[in-house]
Amino acid sequence: MPLGPPSSAVFIQNTAPGFISTPGRPPTSVTVHPVALFSILDHYLRRTDAQERVIGTLLGTRSDNGEVEVRSAFAVLHSETEVQVAVDMEYHRTMYDLHHKVNPKEVIVGWYSTGSNLNTYSALIQNFYSQETAPHQAIHLALNTGVEEGQKAGVQAYVGSPVGVNPKPENCVFVPIPCELRFNDAERSGLDLLTSNLSDSVNATFTNPSSDLELLERSLVSVYEMLDRVLSYVQSVLSGEVKGDAAIGRYLMDALGPSTEDLERGEFNSHLQDTLTVSYLANLVRSQAEVSARLALVKAS
Repeated sequence: MPLGPPSSAVFIQNTAPGFISTPGRPPTSVTVHPVALFSILDHYLRRTDAQERVIGTLLGTRSDNGEVEVRSAFAVLHSETEVQVAVDMEYHRTMYDLHHKVNPKEVIVGWYSTGSNLNTYSALIQNFYSQETAPHQAIHLALNTGVEEGQKAGVQAYVGSPVGVNPKPENCVFVPIPCELRFNDAERSGLDLLTSNLSDSVNATFTNPSSDLELLERSLVSVYEMLDRVLSYVQSVLSGEVKGDAAIGRYLMDALGPSTEDLERGEFNSHLQDTLTVSYLANLVRSQAEVSARLALVKAS
């Protein structure tokens, strides 16, 4: 469906006083999961040579306090010319229906694009996604891949606000909102591996891991180095060379020892009982082996 702006369209990139706010409570912050970020990067890498940027749909959840969590994303077919921009809305809705069957809790929260160029076409696409997310405001996630001269790679989130006495879809102000990347402990190792490979490639010393054992070796070496740093810090504090930090001490206690919640739930006692049971069985087996050996000696004599 083509979305052609009239010749009198005006786009304002910076906020200005007196703009008309859109209905609905605006999001206060945006959290992006790595899965969604990797989907956007994959879409950008698979683009055709004629495409300067790619767009797609963001899926996630909303909280009552205005926080938006972007959990996944999928690409949407579109084309841009000097005359008009066309978005395949039928493809967008079909993809969302399929995704909703797999993840019914995730809804449309907005859209993404690559590059830092926010223009009149961006305002028209923002207006389309605002209809998809109504009564909530749609967010726009701009991913700068770092290929543009003088630009650094990064992610920025925006919300759109119509401007003018008689607001039109093409007259829009993009207001930035706080955005952060969040990942859990299970994804940390994968992200660390990617960032380390990227750093190695920049230094022209990139080596592709040949096996899972090599990846395991890297992880074990990293854990060993962290334990060595912790041990050096603890020894420095005990010797009086460094003044101890109570916050670091509590963090180490939570990481290495049982927490207060575990003690209250009895998990520590259950683990202790398991350990004592294993120790008792080991001693019992050892005693039985000694008795069997002595009986064998008696029979032999």
